[in-house]
Amino acid sequence: MRLQRFICIASLLLLQTASAQADNWPQWRGVQGDGISKEKNIPTKWSKTEKVAWRTPMPGQAGATPCVWGDRIYTTSADGTDLVVLCLNATDGKILWKQKVGEGNQDARSGEGNSASPSPSTDGEHVWVFFGTGALACYTKDGIEVWKFNVGDRFGNLDIQFGMTSTPVLDGDGLYLQLIHGRMKQGDQSRTGKVVKLEKLTGKTVWEVDRVTDAQFECKHSYASPFIYDDKKSKVLVVHGADCTTGHELATGRELWRFGTLNGPTALNPKPNDITFRFVASPCVDPKSNTIIIPTAKEGPVIAVKVSELQGDSSAKTSAVVWNLPRTPDVSIPLVVDGLVYMLNKDGKLQCVELATGKEVYMNRTYTGQHRTSPLYADGHLYFGSNDGHFTVVKAGKDFEVVSTMDMGEAITASAIVSNGTLYIRSYEALYAIRN
Repeated sequence: MRLQRFICIASLLLLQTASAQADNWPQWRGVQGDGISKEKNIPTKWSKTEKVAWRTPMPGQAGATPCVWGDRIYTTSADGTDLVVLCLNATDGKILWKQKVGEGNQDARSGEGNSASPSPSTDGEHVWVFFGTGALACYTKDGIEVWKFNVGDRFGNLDIQFGMTSTPVLDGDGLYLQLIHGRMKQGDQSRTGKVVKLEKLTGKTVWEVDRVTDAQFECKHSYASPFIYDDKKSKVLVVHGADCTTGHELATGRELWRFGTLNGPTALNPKPNDITFRFVASPCVDPKSNTIIIPTAKEGPVIAVKVSELQGDSSAKTSAVVWNLPRTPDVSIPLVVDGLVYMLNKDGKLQCVELATGKEVYMNRTYTGQHRTSPLYADGHLYFGSNDGHFTVVKAGKDFEVVSTMDMGEAITASAIVSNGTLYIRSYEALYAIRN
């Protein structure tokens, strides 16, 4: 009897340990929205064949990062002019189902993006998908449509130069969107700045609030995504675009704080005002340090702010600013690990600074090429790909070291993810599962 009890307890502990080590990846930046995986023994070197558990061709291009729950992977893609969502088996890469969500795919820029740029999210029972055309939908894990509508029909036609790339964020029973865009015409003050909460299982609008700004011309456009900041004392939706960053109450959408004047010339940004100052990189939320790191655009600053100091219009509140650096990443989201901030620039230079002070640890080139992915952290390493198909692994820490650079020969604009011991890389041609 004692032996049976011992075996039962030991088995339970093993299952709990395995569960702690193997994570789902439910949405774009992972469980905590920070791009960090807690899993171990992830490959740091591979080729197009070595350590590739499977490679599944995709029907077309996409910059959408997959999401994973258990043995199912969800991703979106262009398929000719159609826009589709696919579900794959994580074990062998077999496509379990594919559904057409909409049509009218458009390439935003040659080789850099299309309407399948926002990433899907899942809670294990359902998957939510969004496309640059405005199509937004929910499916069951078995591919049955639950609801679908076009956000342009409900919240105003999308008017954004390179297509809506913002990824909705899933939290609890809500799905949150930021829709920030408007006409690129000087003197034209029309604009759409909406922050929206939907019931995730019905698609019904819980609330929608106007996000008023003075942004002009292309600055009206934001390609960034919202995030949930939760330090257990404060939980807010962080929205980024139109020359400012704002925090919103989850229950009502009410604006709690604003950090603006990010477009110059201001105390935060001494450079001349730029009418093309549109945000692409999203903020990095780090509740453990009470910090949000705010990227801007066009060689503007990147600013670390203390969330506890943000209340009302905090644009001129110097006590809220932890540090202000003169150069921002253009597309990639900053990544915070062990007191260090990593920022990947579009030219492949990786900057590392101290989180507490902003003091630069290093600024070194990795691979020379255009980079549109955001770094992933797993087991002591950073992972990211380039537009021309090179994938780089860098050792985390204060000593800069490129561990490997693999030429995969396929354009990569989706960020890599880790789930259940596997590194997943979505190229323009295929989805790869890489395991030791």
